[in-house]
Amino acid sequence: MPTPPDLEWALRLEEVSRSFRIGERVVKAVDQVTASATSGAITGLIGPDGAGKTTLMRLIAGLLRPDSGHITLFDIDVGKNPMAAQARLGYMPQRFGLYDELSVQENLDLYADLQGVPIALRAERYAELLHMTGLGPFTARMAGHLSGGMKQKLGLACTLVHPPELLLLDEPTVGVDPVSRRELWHIIEDLTHSTQMTVLFSTSYLDEAERCDSVWLIHEGQLLGSGPPASFTAEMTGRSFLASSALSRRRLQGRLAQTPGMIDALIQGDGVRVTTTVAVPPNASIVAPDIPDLSFLPVPPRFEDSFVARLRTRVSEPQSASPALSPTEKPIPSSKTADIISVEHLTRRFGEFVAVNDVSFRIAKGEIFGLLGANGAGKSTTFRMLCGLLPASSGSLQVAGFDLRTAAAQARERIGYMAQKFSLYGDLSVYQNLRFFSSAYRLSGKTQKTRIDWAVEEFGLASMLKDTARDLPLGYKQRLALACALMHEPDILFLDEPTSGVDPLARRDFWHRINQLAESGVTILVTTHFMEEAEYCDRLIIMAQGNVLSTGEPEAIKAAARTPENPDPRMEDAFISIVEATSTRIPAQ
Repeated sequence: MPTPPDLEWALRLEEVSRSFRIGERVVKAVDQVTASATSGAITGLIGPDGAGKTTLMRLIAGLLRPDSGHITLFDIDVGKNPMAAQARLGYMPQRFGLYDELSVQENLDLYADLQGVPIALRAERYAELLHMTGLGPFTARMAGHLSGGMKQKLGLACTLVHPPELLLLDEPTVGVDPVSRRELWHIIEDLTHSTQMTVLFSTSYLDEAERCDSVWLIHEGQLLGSGPPASFTAEMTGRSFLASSALSRRRLQGRLAQTPGMIDALIQGDGVRVTTTVAVPPNASIVAPDIPDLSFLPVPPRFEDSFVARLRTRVSEPQSASPALSPTEKPIPSSKTADIISVEHLTRRFGEFVAVNDVSFRIAKGEIFGLLGANGAGKSTTFRMLCGLLPASSGSLQVAGFDLRTAAAQARERIGYMAQKFSLYGDLSVYQNLRFFSSAYRLSGKTQKTRIDWAVEEFGLASMLKDTARDLPLGYKQRLALACALMHEPDILFLDEPTSGVDPLARRDFWHRINQLAESGVTILVTTHFMEEAEYCDRLIIMAQGNVLSTGEPEAIKAAARTPENPDPRMEDAFISIVEATSTRIPAQ
């Protein structure tokens, strides 16, 4: 059914509310939200973890009923007639239900059956979707054997088998590498331009918000603002600066993050990007007279600045519960310390498939070292070998002075590991998880109690000790997972995509803690799909199909990607350039 020509909006919410009971708490997930989405446009749904984005999506899809308020989809009251609304929309939830044991074609056939697509129309529709997603050559491949990005594209294709007028996408790019993210966005933008489909796009990547025609910003179930992204960005004019000094970037960021008048501080390039409470250039002699050669250079504002500024005014919690580092404390200079991790010609095969191919690198004590790569590049396989969880097919691995071939157990005692999916026990409470992991690291008695007390205070977990881990917002799951990994005070910390799906405030808090750990001498090895997080690394390597494509300091890698058309590339630009330039030269496995 086409959209009535007199409607400029496809979706309207009027004072919509929905609450849930979690244990003894009543959570107001959506609180008096009034908003509208323009027909044929992309509207971004932006908010921190637990803001109510997924609940709002389910209410719009007619999968939940609001406690109060009205939702109108085109000319349909969703509350009164959810089936009619569902016939005109497509909904792709965060965990889309692909069937791993079915092929790409069989998944498409299944969803065509579920959506009642006539047999006569399927061939033409399949051809369009397979061409659009680039999955044409892979119709016989099992869904479980696809990369993360290909699975997302297949999920989108299945959602679109019956062409909807409104497409709901709940964080479709979480855990997807930059190349796949860009491809997904091209598909979505082409859809809206060619078919006038309306899209509501939930995301935690704020650079994606800037690609939307309009955004809804929600926090704690309430709408904080709506409108074009540029209107949010304009509010921050004159409030963004790049700080630099003789102090190391990590230490400068730690100091500026705790300075009055600064609402944000992020490592960027050779300096620290800060956002101020007022549109007045900071006076270095007043802000931090003890920091040598401190200067502030004005830079253009970003949408993310407005997002963080709005939330900072509503969140009473400081940027980090950890104390700021004093500039008089001396960090451990990684260049003058012995290598704590040494990898030489590392290879891992699974039958004929080579997951990691002749990889070599060294990491010094107190260094933050990044592994970047597209989905399926071999990053997680490398991690598992370094943790002694997976044997290498060939090559040598030295971790904390131990050869992993002969002393894997001893090496693991020096390692903390935070898995990509947060290896928490969902049915256990926060306290029970802390107790279990501390026991697994052989802590007991007074030592165990001291470390649990430390974790509760350091990570702000006191108010939710009885909550089950499954019910925690994603940001708090991340805090708990990191606390568990640090129970035994490891010398080395492995972080496998630790901020995937976590909102910007939680990411900032997380990296403040990681920077402090590195300053204290803990060695950090991290994989991430957030290219801005690569800026926190002292050095990094970029991988694809098990091979190392590039290695070096972040600024050097970005410098190598400079072109006359893009003289100041971002890390994401450099990553995409390197992966695309070398993909044709690496033989497919």
